[in-house]
Order: sequence, then C-alpha cells, then structure tokens
Amino acid sequence: DNKGINTNCLVACITTLYLFSKIRPQLMVKHAMTMQPYLTTKCNTQSDFLVICNVAKILELVVPLMEHPSEAFLVTIEEDLMKLIIKYGMTVVQHCVSCLGAVVNKVTHNYKFVWACFNRYYGALAKLKAQHQEDPNSPIVTANKPALLRSLFTVGALCRHFDFDQEEFKGNSKVDIKEKVLELLLYFTKHSEEEVQTKAIIGLGFICIQHPSLMFEQEVKNMYNNILFDKNASVNLKILVLKNLQTYLQEEDTRMQEADKEWKKMAKKEDLKEMGDISSGMSSSIMQLYLKQVLEAFFYAQSSVRHFALNVIALTLNQGLIHPVQCVPYLIAMGTDPEPSMRNKADQQLVEIDKKYTGFIHMKAVAGMKMSYQVQQAIRGNTKEIVRGFRQDESPIALCSHLFTMVRGNRQHRRAFLTSLLNLFDDSAKTEVNMLLYVADNLAYFPYQTQEEPLFIMHHIDITLSVSGNNLLQSFKESLVKGNKKEKKPCTEEDSDNEAEVHKPRRGRKRVNSEYDSDDDDDD
Repeated sequence: DNKGINTNCLVACITTLYLFSKIRPQLMVKHAMTMQPYLTTKCNTQSDFLVICNVAKILELVVPLMEHPSEAFLVTIEEDLMKLIIKYGMTVVQHCVSCLGAVVNKVTHNYKFVWACFNRYYGALAKLKAQHQEDPNSPIVTANKPALLRSLFTVGALCRHFDFDQEEFKGNSKVDIKEKVLELLLYFTKHSEEEVQTKAIIGLGFICIQHPSLMFEQEVKNMYNNILFDKNASVNLKILVLKNLQTYLQEEDTRMQEADKEWKKMAKKEDLKEMGDISSGMSSSIMQLYLKQVLEAFFYAQSSVRHFALNVIALTLNQGLIHPVQCVPYLIAMGTDPEPSMRNKADQQLVEIDKKYTGFIHMKAVAGMKMSYQVQQAIRGNTKEIVRGFRQDESPIALCSHLFTMVRGNRQHRRAFLTSLLNLFDDSAKTEVNMLLYVADNLAYFPYQTQEEPLFIMHHIDITLSVSGNNLLQSFKESLVKGNKKEKKPCTEEDSDNEAEVHKPRRGRKRVNSEYDSDDDDDD
C-alpha cells in the first residue's frame, strides 16, 4: 500500500513539474540532471508509464535551454530515449521521439544516431512490404505483424520530428526519402486488416506534419476524402483522418507562434507578413481541400466522429484559414447536438463569427435550421423515431434556441427569420411533414421575451390559415367527393350557396389584420 501511495505521489509531483516546465521551462534548467535517471524506470504499471512520459516532456522543454550541458549527460539521455523507443508502446514512443527531436535538432546534432534508428525501421518496413506482395497469407507475414505495426508507427513518428531529406542525414544521396516513406505507408493503408491500416494512417498523419505538401498528393487526397465520405467506412479510420487534420492544425499554430517569437528577435531583418502568409497559405489550401468532407462528418451517428470534426472546424476558423460563412449552417446544426460540450463549442464559434461579421448568422439561419433537422435524423440513424424540435430539460427547450437568441436582438432580422420559417408551411414550399413538425416545435419553444414576438407569429399563422386552410379543406372535400362520385346526387342550389359561403373572404378579419400591420409600422 505504501508503495502505491509513493508511486501516486511521484506521478503527481512529476506531472506538476511538467506543468511548471510548460509555462516557464527556465525554472527546471537546474534540475534537468535530477530528472534524467527517471527515464530508466522499469515500466510495470500505468503510473510508471506516466512518469516516463512526463519526464520525457520535461526534458524536451528544458534541455535546449541548458548552457553547456555535459556531453556524458546528453549521450545518456539519447541512449535512454532510444531504448524506450525500441522497447515500449505507442504513447512512450511518441513522447520519447519528440524529446529526442528536441535534443538532437537543437543541442547535440547527433544525426547519425537518429539515421541509424530510422534505417532500422524503414528497412524492416521495406522487407515486410516485399514479403506481403509475394504472399499476403504467408505465415511469415502473420508472425511479423507486431514488427510491422511498430515499424509503421515509429517511422511516422521519426519523420514527424526529423527531416530525413536534409544532407545531414542522407549525405549526397539523391533518393527522396519522404516519397519513399509515403509510398510504403500508402501501401499498408490498403492492407486487409484494420489494425495495420490504423498504424499506417497514423504514420501518414505524422509525416504530413513535417511535409504538409504531401496532403496534396492525389492518392493521399483520395484516401482521406473516401474515408470521410463513405458512410460504410470504419468509424475508427474516420476519427484517425480527422485527428490527423486536427494535429496538423495544432502543430501549424505552434509553429506560427514560434515564428512570431523568432521574428521579434530579428524584427529589422525579417518580414513577418511574408513569413505568416507562406505558412497560413499552405494551411488554408489544405483545409479548402478537405473542408466539405469534414463538414459532412457532422451528419454521422457516432458522437466521436462529430466531436473531432467540430474540433477541426473550430481550429480552422480560429486560425482564419477559410471564410466563415460556409461553416455557419453546419455550426447552427451542431448547436442542436445532444452532447452539451459540443453544443457549447458550436454556439461559441457562432458568437465569435457574429462579433466579426454581423449579419452572417441571420443570412444562413433558415439553412442552418434545415440542416439541424438533417443532423438530428443522422443521429437517430435508421430508427423510425420521429425527430422533435425540442429537448426536455427542466422544461422543454427549442433545439435552435441559441440561434433565436442571436437573431432576436435585431427586429428586422428576427421578423425575417420567423417569416421564412412560417413560409415553409406554405403549400408551394412542399416541405416534408416531419420537418414541419420539427420547425413547429422550435417555434413553440423558442425563448421569447416580449409579447410582440409570439403575437407576430400568431398573426402570420392566422393569415396563412385564412388562405391555405380553406384551400386544404376544399382539397379534402374534392378528394372525398371523387371517391363517392357515382353514389352522390348532383349538387343542389343550396349546396352551391353553402360552398360559395365557405369561399367568402373574411372581410372583418382582414380589417383587424391591417390594423395590426399599421400598429407594427408605427412601432418601427
């Protein structure tokens, strides 16, 4: 028990030290040599793995800041990290390769050490590809599956942190390393087993962070778009593709921040606008390429897919990589998601867009309402459950209540929005009945604050009923008459009079309506 308490205490302490390092790494410079021995911790429990990962993250931030660290200390770190990369699983490999990247690229420049490790796994991948091409069902291929999975992940992780096309790695060789690695990874994305596909796609995501231009490759583009577009594709693969895009955007944001810091040091020599434009131009082009498929991922039953799609869109909007108007209907739709965290995130994005671009929300409000109905249908899947436009909390709340609160402030926008929704009930609109129920639910439960808001709706409903209501009754009457035409007698004069009476315009009511309209005009 004491050992367990001590281990938990150690994990808590090292995690806290990592958080200090993240904010102000200079604080830990004096203590880097104290942290290094923890890399040799024997991993028996989850806590041991946490210790190693956090120590690797601390050293990644701290070692580059050390002035004249001893050579023995640096060699020990490199060797310890390499042992961990070879021995342990994905999480440890990822953090250790990241730490090794910081130590080698910024301090030791021991490129041969990393090149040897890369060649070990790259060579294994090339050999496994050849064996698989000869006979996919060979017992040797099956036996080597763990080695294949490790090689795919490790090669990708190394390519994320090291540019092996630099002369320091490959010397005078003319071989394009990134193209060779891409070819291997793409080969294994078509493997029959999903586990192999998963590692290949993760590796592909890693190398695309170092070389974003690879995302423009036709084969990569087709694979990503097909996985996102295909409703029958594995959920895990969809999530991986979205995660790859998310990680790329996060890394790009970090790079931009670092470039900004570097520019401040050399403000007179560099052109910040030019630096930013080159990087953001690439990101923007990439997101334009995959935007439609990412947005369509909102129409997916699994919440995890919608979650990652929303993260990608939020990052894209925050970095200003696309024009926000094309995302507004989708964000309105995601504002009706059953999960509060996603609803809040989508609503927050709409608030940010409304601050910068007044009128965009109103412009796409009705399209967003229609799309929210489609999202609700997608979430329910193949069930025959009817989509309702409200959720039951303490009291019923309209699913699109946040949208209404955003357009309510401007009277002209509010009335135009409500009128557009009421127009959907017109015969000429030919709107699906279930969708009309969804819209009616929203109209019934919108968070109205003044009497004028529901009265405006009631007034227009009354006008619609006075016209469409009679037409509808007449249609039913004609249908019933046709069914019994042979049995019915010809219409008498009295019937004709009654029928004419039904069609008489309601002059008295019309006068009241016009008075209401004039009152409204006075208010304006």
